[in-house]
Amino acid sequence: MGSCSGRCTLLALCALQLVTALERQVFDFLGYQWAPILANFVHIIVVILGLFGTIQYRPRYIVVYAVWAAVWVTWNVFIICFYLEVGGLSKDSELLTFNLSRHRSWWEEHGPGCLHEEAATARLGVMHGQSLVVDAGCAMAYSYMETLHSGLQILLALLGFVYGCYVVSVLTEEEDSFDFIGGFDPFPLYHVNEKPSSFLSKQAYLPA
Repeated sequence: MGSCSGRCTLLALCALQLVTALERQVFDFLGYQWAPILANFVHIIVVILGLFGTIQYRPRYIVVYAVWAAVWVTWNVFIICFYLEVGGLSKDSELLTFNLSRHRSWWEEHGPGCLHEEAATARLGVMHGQSLVVDAGCAMAYSYMETLHSGLQILLALLGFVYGCYVVSVLTEEEDSFDFIGGFDPFPLYHVNEKPSSFLSKQAYLPA
């Protein structure tokens, strides 16, 4: 009963992680955030592996998922520190874009409640006809939006880690108990096959 409830909870967590990771991947693509895109891709693969391991009773796959959950928590803590500019980090740097673009985040220009204004960019040396989108009056800064996304990922990853460890321990105990009662013992089959030969040998020594 405990194994079933733990597996069902882990399956639900993995499915929720998969949905939120896909949603985050879309917005990171729109914002050209290449480092988070790669991290999200690996996360999606490992979550699918965790789903498969939970459905197919594969503890090793669940262990990989649990280990990655700890790594994923660390990554999202870094993202929070990056956008909140903790420890000398700057959200205006091009660290997450690998210096390939000057985009910061999709939420910087499309956050909830933002009012967009077209500003002339001739003084910035931008090509003719282009304009700079300036956000004003946003209900929430884009750094907080990214922080909320990372906070949700941390919460789901911590729950996934706990339930992943629980399911692995339960499955391991069930495998050990199955081995103990002879589930994988080849000797019963050997003894069954041995009975006819012993019976024939006794018939051979019977007096005529």
